[in-house]
Amino acid sequence: MAANQKRAVFRSRLVPVLAALPQLLLIALFFYWPAVSVMNWAFTLEPAFGGAGERLFVGFDNFRAVFADDLYWSSVSISLIFSATATLATLVLALVLALCVDRQLKGSKAFRFFYIWPYALAGPAIGTAFLFVLSPERGLMAIVNAASPDFWNPARSGNQAMILIVTCFVWKWVGYAFIFMLAGLQSIPRSLLEAAAMDGSGPVRRALDIQIPLLSPTLFLLLVLILTESFVGKDTFGIVDRTTEGGPNNATNVMVYNIVNQAFRGLDYSGAAAQSLVLIGLIMVFTFVQFRFVERRVHYR
Repeated sequence: MAANQKRAVFRSRLVPVLAALPQLLLIALFFYWPAVSVMNWAFTLEPAFGGAGERLFVGFDNFRAVFADDLYWSSVSISLIFSATATLATLVLALVLALCVDRQLKGSKAFRFFYIWPYALAGPAIGTAFLFVLSPERGLMAIVNAASPDFWNPARSGNQAMILIVTCFVWKWVGYAFIFMLAGLQSIPRSLLEAAAMDGSGPVRRALDIQIPLLSPTLFLLLVLILTESFVGKDTFGIVDRTTEGGPNNATNVMVYNIVNQAFRGLDYSGAAAQSLVLIGLIMVFTFVQFRFVERRVHYR
């Protein structure tokens, strides 16, 4: 069989280069060019009102201005709270759903199909939907507010606004995490679960002692992906921009929203570029910590 296999050989080097050229152009256009531009803006001062004027090199002045801004540090703390809450809630809820579906409960096949639908929706669309569903005047919460006025009003309460954007993010990403967790659970040998059941272990004990430890590589992967997405993802920006616009009183002004808002509404490209580099640095630190310390508890075999 191996003798009959033929290996493709390009006689000209031009053919593979032309085949890879579209992908290389996309990478250069949408990754390297923006990255170089951000590095340039972060250490220079943009001309007033944009334009093609000469940029002034200012060194680390943009970073000093960022670190001296109380609004920036507020956005950092808000991002940490949002990311930790949204990531933990997403993983826990997806794990519970995957465990329920993996047990082949009644209607589990139908639920398996519907759970993944929210991931197909864009962040702004989800924000718009929840903005109507949980509207304090016309949504489901209007019934609660009729009995207890202002019980739910994200436009006035920062904590409720945070709950709103966390709910939107979790509803979006729980389906994504669910797919990976269900695939991981179904790869666990059924003989282990059957043996534990014969020894008298209930569903919760089997999940804690067998399924979750064997699922640790998948959980670690999802932890890195979802935590990164909650910090810098387009869904985070889209949800915040559509639901709260960073309010009330900057209570949901997460870092990615603050950067985009400062760059395209405040026209401070240099300050936004400096914040972007700091955000990238934070993501690198968090990723290093996860791989350095959290991965020690991951069992790959």
